[in-house]
Amino acid sequence: MTTTTPSPTPTPSPSTLTTGPDRLGELAGLKELARNGPDPKATERQHAKGKLTAHERIELLLDKGSFAEVEPLRRHRATGFGLEHRKPYSDGVVTGWGTVEGRTVFVYAHDFRIFGGALGEAHAMKIHKVMDMAIAAGAPLVSLNDGAGARIQEGVSALAGYGGIFQRNTKASGVIPQISVMLGPCAGGAAYSPALTDFVFMVRDISQMFITGPDVVKAVTGEEISQNGLGGADAHAQTSGVAHFAYDDEETCIAEVRYLLSMLPSNNRELPPAVPNQDPADRSGEALLDLVPDDANRSYDIRSVIEEFVDDGEHMEVHATWAPNLVCTLARLDGHTVGVVANQPSAMAGVLDIKASEKGARFVQFCDSFNIPLVTLVDVPGFLPGVDQEHDGIIRRGAKLLYAYCNATVPRISVVLRKAYGGAYIVMDSRSIGADIALAWPSNEIAVMGAEGAANVVFRREIAAAEDPEAMRAQKIEEYKTELVHPYYAAERGLVDDVIDPRETRAVLIRSLSMLIAKDCDLPRRKHGNPPQ
Repeated sequence: MTTTTPSPTPTPSPSTLTTGPDRLGELAGLKELARNGPDPKATERQHAKGKLTAHERIELLLDKGSFAEVEPLRRHRATGFGLEHRKPYSDGVVTGWGTVEGRTVFVYAHDFRIFGGALGEAHAMKIHKVMDMAIAAGAPLVSLNDGAGARIQEGVSALAGYGGIFQRNTKASGVIPQISVMLGPCAGGAAYSPALTDFVFMVRDISQMFITGPDVVKAVTGEEISQNGLGGADAHAQTSGVAHFAYDDEETCIAEVRYLLSMLPSNNRELPPAVPNQDPADRSGEALLDLVPDDANRSYDIRSVIEEFVDDGEHMEVHATWAPNLVCTLARLDGHTVGVVANQPSAMAGVLDIKASEKGARFVQFCDSFNIPLVTLVDVPGFLPGVDQEHDGIIRRGAKLLYAYCNATVPRISVVLRKAYGGAYIVMDSRSIGADIALAWPSNEIAVMGAEGAANVVFRREIAAAEDPEAMRAQKIEEYKTELVHPYYAAERGLVDDVIDPRETRAVLIRSLSMLIAKDCDLPRRKHGNPPQ
């Protein structure tokens, strides 16, 4: 038997190293396969569910033609359970960067057509890479979430992948804006990544978030509930407060993400972008005279007030349906982004409670992290009384809002529109906790409590001893108002910088913010504070 020794592989000549038509065709084919996925019918199934593909979502988010994909040809190295025979390109996640209105934004999008968007080791490494790139470049990160959680076949490697994401979410917190867009299921530990980001967007009917699904809930507690009932968009936008925004379709949702990005700086070292503005800075707000009733017990919608003085009446409310007694919204004044925090008299009379305090605290902290000035509109009767509130921790949880304001170094302006009573007045960015400019309308009532309640306490003996207690109570209420609750009491003591004509609110705010734009305020040197939990 004769054996033949194979000839050594020849050294390639320069001509064989050139990229010819065959190689270019091969590359184009691989890129097309990575985009379309290994199963031609998977895209049809995705569309049949009313959902877009990962690439289609990215195209909606980013400026046309700006997307640069990272590692589209990445494949996993796992074996067992048949994985060695299923190694699709991209490994179920599309990563890269592009621009939104010309500014760099990084993005990753789960591809539900591949392994149900489940996260494995290679999948996680792609996400880790793009997160590291976003932090290094100082640019926002948007995640388009549509995944089935950890890839079970890869075991602990998949879990470690999530740990790396959580660690980077935390590292990026307060450094670059992070936005999570929920466009499919998000269960188990995977839900903690969106919870660590700045904003969570959800789409009704197609997105759900929960730690344990309906089947587990039923098995453990006996409660029966649907996926949407447990963790759908409305459940999280109205009840849990996990979702900041909820929309009916993907297109609207992603368009609103673009709008939000247009109002935010790229990172914590920049100011928010200013835009050309045609709304006159000195425009008079005549409607404000009628929008807010003089009677402190009459309701009105604070959003109408906000729309009257911000640029073109436009603003983007955060958590619009959760804790509605406090409005937190992003708007512009003379082309510059501001965060507005306002009591809402049309919901629970505008009182502060646990949910409103936590909502306001997170919003104030976000604005302070990204150099967004704060405007606070005050019309608050106090904190909500009740056994449930006290036992559920209104003291420590209400203190979160106080801590956030006291810790904020951005320009801060407060305007007392009407009533401002007790500790709630102090918490709503009063002059005593560091507001740079404290203003009030002539209808303001700043006091420890309302005149009716105060008179009952201060003059209880006189009222009780009077021949006509009701007449005496009315007399004492008027006396208390005259002495302590008149509009100029706080101004006389320097606790309000000025009492202004409501019609001039826009002009005064713009002028004041222009003065404060270069504000420089350093906190004591420390690793970090320890806010109340």
